[in-house]
Amino acid sequence: MLELLTNIDSNILLFIQEHIRTPLLTPAVTLVTSLGNAGLIWIAASLLLLLSKKTRLYGYMGIAALLASLLVNNIFLKNIVKRLRPYDAIHGLVPLVQKPVDFSFPSGHTGSSFAAACVFYRQLPKKAGIPAVILAAAIGLSRLYVGVHYPTDVLAGMLTGIAASYMGEWAVNKLRQKLPFLR
Repeated sequence: MLELLTNIDSNILLFIQEHIRTPLLTPAVTLVTSLGNAGLIWIAASLLLLLSKKTRLYGYMGIAALLASLLVNNIFLKNIVKRLRPYDAIHGLVPLVQKPVDFSFPSGHTGSSFAAACVFYRQLPKKAGIPAVILAAAIGLSRLYVGVHYPTDVLAGMLTGIAASYMGEWAVNKLRQKLPFLR
């Protein structure tokens, strides 16, 4: 079963490389993927929310969700699963960005993107939340296009990111009774 899943993952990435990558699309997709580097766009968005008393709580929730995603994905799961990057395992797959140095499963870019975006979707007006989720999905899909993650890495990153968003909200709600600055 695992071999079948790996074959499907590999065939999808080779299909993307051979039939979807274009010189016109590549600059835009590499820009989108770079927005997820180190979760910086989501950290910046969360910090911006901290500036207003009206949205401060949601900024803390975003930061907490990002921390949960970091712990679950980058510190725990990547080092337990130790999945090689697809360009190291699939003959002929060429990455379009600098090769990441950590393991592949799950996608940290996707996890952090969905962690923050789902908090924003649930807590902010939909005119802010919907674009956040669209950007999170675009960042996740971009990881396939640039050849640095398998589809199952991105799917797992999305699921762990959604879970991390709930963990972040829960943690902040628990702490806000005890810490006045969270109110």
